[in-house]
Amino acid sequence: MRFRKRQRLIVLGLAALLLGGAAALILTAFEDTIAFFVSPTEVAAGELAPGRNFRIGGLVVDGSIERLEDGSVRFALSDTAHEVAVHYHGLLPDLFREGQGIVAQGTLEPAVMDGGPMLFRADEILAKHDETYMPKEVADALKQAGHWQPDGGAEGAAPGKEVTP
Repeated sequence: MRFRKRQRLIVLGLAALLLGGAAALILTAFEDTIAFFVSPTEVAAGELAPGRNFRIGGLVVDGSIERLEDGSVRFALSDTAHEVAVHYHGLLPDLFREGQGIVAQGTLEPAVMDGGPMLFRADEILAKHDETYMPKEVADALKQAGHWQPDGGAEGAAPGKEVTP
């Protein structure tokens, strides 16, 4: 009887070891592809490691869109408390415009982390699909900054949007 109990314990120990190893391999593989969401305020606080892939969300600042000769675009992204300069090379979504709520995925320039102006290099830009949608993370950041309006939008989030009482 003791032999069988010892044999079960060995099998359970090996199974736990294999399961733990598999979980460690999966988490290591995901480490480079997972992109966490941050707000411009968190970027301004300098809490991020340079070169780390993440998502930043907010509103495109009015008058900040600058189209460069190489086809890239520079603009400022704000959560109404802080602004971050964003540089993107690629096709922008059709709904991209000033005052628009967007989420950009990319990395913060490593050299910029040492006191200079922050520049976020975006690999992907996502824009909202209608006038009432805003990514949950962006809405939460605007609520924390105190700029959330009860109609589901933010100050200046949807230019031309008419609100009927």
